[in-house]
Amino acid sequence: MQVIYEDNHIIAVNKTGNEIVQGDKTGDSPLSDIVKAYIKQKYNKPGEVFLGVTHRLDRPTSGVVLFARTGKALTRLNEMFKQKEAIKKTYWAVVDKIPSPPQGTLHHWLVRNNKQNKSYAYNLQKPDSKEAVLQYKYLKSSDRFHLLEIDLQTGRHHQIRAQLAAIGCLIKGDLKYGFPRSNPDGGIHLHARKIEFIHPVSKENVSIIAAPPNDQLWKYFVDNE
Repeated sequence: MQVIYEDNHIIAVNKTGNEIVQGDKTGDSPLSDIVKAYIKQKYNKPGEVFLGVTHRLDRPTSGVVLFARTGKALTRLNEMFKQKEAIKKTYWAVVDKIPSPPQGTLHHWLVRNNKQNKSYAYNLQKPDSKEAVLQYKYLKSSDRFHLLEIDLQTGRHHQIRAQLAAIGCLIKGDLKYGFPRSNPDGGIHLHARKIEFIHPVSKENVSIIAAPPNDQLWKYFVDNE
């Protein structure tokens, strides 16, 4: 676990592509428990450590995950995450083709299939669908893949994965949404690069950036940023 920001009220870690944020049916240790253990040991805290989960990343997605260390911070962050403008989330995605146009807004209606643990993107509103909006921008290419920067306007289940798949841009390693091969580590090349917000307690501007995973393709894009 890599801690990338920490103060008395919040803590942020850089999640890998095989960690889970909260416990699930796999029984694997979630990040929330690992962070609690870290806080307990570092500060020699007796008893149960408080930690609030403010948002989630899909298991195969890497990057910034923000937790609250106090009840006050959790309440305020929960409200902020409900407001589109309060917290800015920027992602990087490595895809198999450059979108056309290379910069724009995607607006879909997502229908979640719980049995498949998958979301489907539609151009028109459907029963039980939720509005999904993101802005994307093409940044650069390697010999075979292309880096997009994505600003998430809404936070829906598998939103980036489903919306990019809907326009024929498949995220490297994402078998669930159509990419033909998995990545060796089981993750996908979708990374929560940055999160920006006003601190819920101090009211200062906070910008937290997470380095992408240490593989050759991510390294190429970072070195040529």
